[in-house]
Amino acid sequence: MERWLVTGGAGFIGSNFILAARREKRAEILNLDRLTYAGNTANLESLESDPGYRLLPGDIADRDLVRKALADFSPAAVFHFAAESHVDRSIEGPAIFLRTNVEGTFSLLEESRRYFDALPSNEKGRFRFLHVSTDEVFGSLSPSDPPFNERTPYAPNSPYAASKAASDHFVRAWFHTYGLPVLTTNCSNNYGPFQFPEKLVPTAILSALKGKDVPVYGDGMNIRDWLFVEDHCQALFRVHERGVPGETYNVGGGNERTNLQMVSALLTLLDKKRPRPDGLSHLERIRFVPDRPGHDRRYAIDGSRLHRELSWTPAHAFDQALEKTVDWYLDNEAWWKALASRHEAGTRQGLIAGGRP
Repeated sequence: MERWLVTGGAGFIGSNFILAARREKRAEILNLDRLTYAGNTANLESLESDPGYRLLPGDIADRDLVRKALADFSPAAVFHFAAESHVDRSIEGPAIFLRTNVEGTFSLLEESRRYFDALPSNEKGRFRFLHVSTDEVFGSLSPSDPPFNERTPYAPNSPYAASKAASDHFVRAWFHTYGLPVLTTNCSNNYGPFQFPEKLVPTAILSALKGKDVPVYGDGMNIRDWLFVEDHCQALFRVHERGVPGETYNVGGGNERTNLQMVSALLTLLDKKRPRPDGLSHLERIRFVPDRPGHDRRYAIDGSRLHRELSWTPAHAFDQALEKTVDWYLDNEAWWKALASRHEAGTRQGLIAGGRP
């Protein structure tokens, strides 16, 4: 069985990826994760007795640690999820986004290049470095614009998006300059189990369950393309298996919804599954709050290349996956209650110094 080094595997997408990889017996996994506020070992507690999984606490910017991990584990692939990813936090404190998303990616690329160059020729052919990125690097679309495709120019508008754009460019450069066999994916907004309660979907669900107001930025008309995290993981498996080194693949769900539509759909499900004690609708707790600075109006992904060249499409219908997500949070109350003590879990971050939006 292959071995894979996964960075950031205790986070939302990374932990779902590792769980799927082990469930499907795809590879043995070494999970390198700094265990920041959004890294949660409880996401992977089902693998505690799995001999094919191991956690290595550490920072991807620590080149000595990365070098030793690669040498000791001898992976056939590196899957790079590790990132600071919350736009609001990047507005308040951009420095950590530069360190992790740019400097950390550089460190990982350099040590992967060193490792790759030393591989026997028969192992070089199957080695891959898969960099997981975001559609936010492309900027904002107007309602009439076509969706982002792999040729869309980069135009990041937030510190987070700028840091991910920089990391994408470094990954591309390490292919063209050094021949490192990289693959890059740019995905739309993910939702599903194990998402830290600062993003829209878990914030809406958990605010409602706690009897709190459900915050929606601005007028709620910002549009996102929603991708179920389990589908995203399957897309990454496909890109790893069939993707062409040096190429980029967009991964979208094909489900454009305004933020208000998304929140309303979640609360409507909660009205059915967990009604309010007072008999009123959860929808009545929606509150429009000051918008974040530079809030991109619309993201949309053209995923036709992934379908056309690699024969991948999402397996879950939007309504089915959304209900599955709500059910998971209802069934895993202990998981999210354990996060309540973490710093600012479930609160807005997107205010500049002095509290001004």
